[in-house]
Amino acid sequence: MTDFEAIDALLAGARQEVPLPPAEERRDLREKLNLSRAQVAQALGVSPSTVGGWESGRDPSGEVREKYAYFLEGARTKLVGQDEEEEEVGPTEDAVDPADVDEGSGHAVDEADDVASLGAPRPCVLCGGPAHHEVAGFPQHLDPAECAPTVPVPAPTAPVAEPGQQAGPVQPRQGAKPVQVVPAGRRMRTASDAEPDLIRAAVAEALARHEGDVDAATAALVKRAIPDAMALLDETRKGGRYDVVAHPWIPEVLRKQTARGSDQIWEARPKWARRELPPGAHEVTALDVNGAYLSALKTHLPIGQLEHSTGFDHDRRRAGVHLITPSAWEHDAHLPNPLGSRDEPGPLWVTEPTLRLLLRLSGPKHGLCDPPEIHESFTSGATESLLEKFRVALKDARDRAIAEDDEVTLEYVKAMYSKFVSTMGESNYNRELYRPDWMHLIRSQAFANLWMKAYKAHEEGLLVVRAMGTDELHVIGDWRRVFPEGRGVSDVKLKDVYTVGEDAAPAVVDD
Repeated sequence: MTDFEAIDALLAGARQEVPLPPAEERRDLREKLNLSRAQVAQALGVSPSTVGGWESGRDPSGEVREKYAYFLEGARTKLVGQDEEEEEVGPTEDAVDPADVDEGSGHAVDEADDVASLGAPRPCVLCGGPAHHEVAGFPQHLDPAECAPTVPVPAPTAPVAEPGQQAGPVQPRQGAKPVQVVPAGRRMRTASDAEPDLIRAAVAEALARHEGDVDAATAALVKRAIPDAMALLDETRKGGRYDVVAHPWIPEVLRKQTARGSDQIWEARPKWARRELPPGAHEVTALDVNGAYLSALKTHLPIGQLEHSTGFDHDRRRAGVHLITPSAWEHDAHLPNPLGSRDEPGPLWVTEPTLRLLLRLSGPKHGLCDPPEIHESFTSGATESLLEKFRVALKDARDRAIAEDDEVTLEYVKAMYSKFVSTMGESNYNRELYRPDWMHLIRSQAFANLWMKAYKAHEEGLLVVRAMGTDELHVIGDWRRVFPEGRGVSDVKLKDVYTVGEDAAPAVVDD
């Protein structure tokens, strides 16, 4: 094939991307057809959060873009057709001319002042049937032929209460089964409406597909941990008070400076070791904090798009990232710096958990440092419970796996929450959620949690020797009286025991 033929073949196979309407129109088209994100997502083979991202400005590509464009064009055509049908039919006999509407009552006024047309039928005061007019303020039929006597259907009534007593609930008939209910936010719902156990179902399906091969099933589950975590997030967000904004506008401080570089956010990762110990030999215990990232999912997360502000004030109803100048830390001899191991002085961008920890330590209860100076912030309205149902579902599955010695589920759950956190930034492995701010906040919350454990050990009389990452704490002393030992999320487990220092040399006695 000549060069020109190769170019011709390339041009023949090339095609322009299908144009899409603006993001706000995409959502408007879906909502006008009374379709949920989940319904659209199921038809296109994606997740509801992906559809939410498209409606927030992120564009799909490839084959799914063509499918989405086809859906939007079909939705637009359907809505135009409905509008044309309404114009052809014209107003119904019950339709109201806006010129005939009485501004005070909102009802249409007939020529007779005491007769008005009702926008929606109401029970006739004479027969109880649906009436479309109101006479002298009372709904009733104008035509006596329509006002036929009807036999009323008795409704169940509650027992008549004695004067001064409250009426009790209607008693169910004998033999009726009680309704099983479970909490659903601040309301209740029937137990049959509870969320499906996606984790248990996925494990059972993987084991069946691999004929009980534990290693093969585990490997398959870990490989699909990211999409499964997103599916679980979508399931646990059903009925939530807030919609997850999956692809918001992100400020430059949260964007990578180079392709393989990092952004400007400082997560306050601890990497601290005590410089001196008292004379003598010491037994050091290395403790491992269970489920550090899982616990950190409970943190104040911004709900929507981050907005810029300046000034020293901190609004606890919002969360995000902040440019601060931290105060001096004078306790490095026995406690790690809550800002982590930082060599460069001056202002830096920190996350909400780090700022809240510094403000807490500067308060009257602790008095360990001066408050930081806040220069500017990117924040949004926040809640601590945004991922709470997601976290609880993972925690319950983890606890159940430990109790049942189910290593398949345990490894699967670990992969779900760890990969969920690590891929919600600029990652090719998770296109459904782009929240680098959340990623930094959750990581920083894990670091802040570890710092508080070190502080608790110090306050209880233990010598803190080392703090590293999200889950490693080295102490000297009876740590079991301070921390519960176990595999639960709120427990710690023994990782290593070693000895540092030497006994003092024996004194030489002269004869």
